[in-house]
Amino acid sequence: MMKKILIVDDEKNVRDSIGLILSNTYEPLYAASGEEAIKIYQDEKPYLVLLDIIMPNTDGLQVLERLKEIDRSAVVIMVTAVTVLSTAIEAMRKGAYDYIQKPFNADELKVKVNKAVTAKDMVNEIKFLRSEISRKYDFENIVGNSKAIQDIFAKIKQIADSKTTVLITGESGTGKELIAKSIYYHSSRNNKPFIAINCAAIPDTLIESELFGHEKGAFTDASARRAGQFELANEGTLFLDEIGDLSLATQAKILRVLQEREFLRVGGVKTIKVDVRLIAATNKDLEKATREGRFREDLFYRINVIPIYLPPLRERKDDIPLLIDYFINKKSIDGRKRKFSQEAMDIMLNYHWPGNIRELENVIERVITLTPDNIIKIVDLPQNITNETKAGLMKDDILSGRLSLEEAISSFEKEIILTALEKTNYVQTQAANLLGISRRILKYKMDNLNILTEREKKE
Repeated sequence: MMKKILIVDDEKNVRDSIGLILSNTYEPLYAASGEEAIKIYQDEKPYLVLLDIIMPNTDGLQVLERLKEIDRSAVVIMVTAVTVLSTAIEAMRKGAYDYIQKPFNADELKVKVNKAVTAKDMVNEIKFLRSEISRKYDFENIVGNSKAIQDIFAKIKQIADSKTTVLITGESGTGKELIAKSIYYHSSRNNKPFIAINCAAIPDTLIESELFGHEKGAFTDASARRAGQFELANEGTLFLDEIGDLSLATQAKILRVLQEREFLRVGGVKTIKVDVRLIAATNKDLEKATREGRFREDLFYRINVIPIYLPPLRERKDDIPLLIDYFINKKSIDGRKRKFSQEAMDIMLNYHWPGNIRELENVIERVITLTPDNIIKIVDLPQNITNETKAGLMKDDILSGRLSLEEAISSFEKEIILTALEKTNYVQTQAANLLGISRRILKYKMDNLNILTEREKKE
């Protein structure tokens, strides 16, 4: 479909000639007056407007102002005679994209129009990408129905538009940066920079230069002035992950930025003013670090104005099935619909997930890649997860009296043998080799534990 271009001029021959030049690439719309132009714009929403400055009744500047009131993103090229060039420049100040002088040739007109259309295409693409990114960090895409996650959603809504500093705490892999980005994308600063820094990943010798920048000659390798992340994040949001790993000297400089909203580059003498919202995160106990003198007490109270605690996955097991479905859909690129058997899901629910959501995502990617069937069974899960979970459940059963030690050992032995048989398609010689026992001993144990062969199962 051709993009529509509105041509506004009180002279019909001018409108027709412009339309003829552009009609091979665009769909021309015509207006003989400012009033007609405004009505057509509201009805048709053209991609671009070519607007004559000198017209009876309502002049081009008035029409431009009205179009900008209707649509701030309206792209307008003013058409002007040489004698009113100053008016065209005034139109640029009022929001016109460009101007073209009469008389003009066809090539000049096409170049101006194509350039304006390309610029609008880029603006629209940026808007689309921004909306897609914003949607990614919307609440519906942060997976979880547990009360803990719902409470965090409610808090994000409350604090998103505040300038107040936020401290997100939780174990590694719980999704602290995802929460920081959600706060950012729900705030009025979401059209300004979001910069994330992992403080633990930057050596102490470089962290101050990274955060505050440096002047040329500030140290051996400082061959040019460099802006730091606080400066680059001006009017936006700076996310300092693992803030608990910073040295006391760097903590003091961050405290000054938060208190005074200003800092010096390394080696600099000129004060730089900034307006930055700080979101910090850590997997450490900062209160304990403060008591032990490893973290500044004044900085802790400055960043802990709004605390958000992200519980580990083992404390919100209700979210695990939702997260599994989410990662299956995210990681399945072949279009196949996969799901976990109930037994495999029970293992996933009872595993303690020390790596939290990050570990869960990696496990889902692994089983999807390596499992040929659409049903993911216990045998398809990583062995460490299966063994640790079953051992933990068995221990609970023994200590609670639901299972004797002898029964537990038999049950565990049966599970191991069944797993070996499934991995080897019930070829007993291969299963015995996998278990490090002879085929005769395997057959003896199978009989004692009532494990059927493939042929016996069919009979």
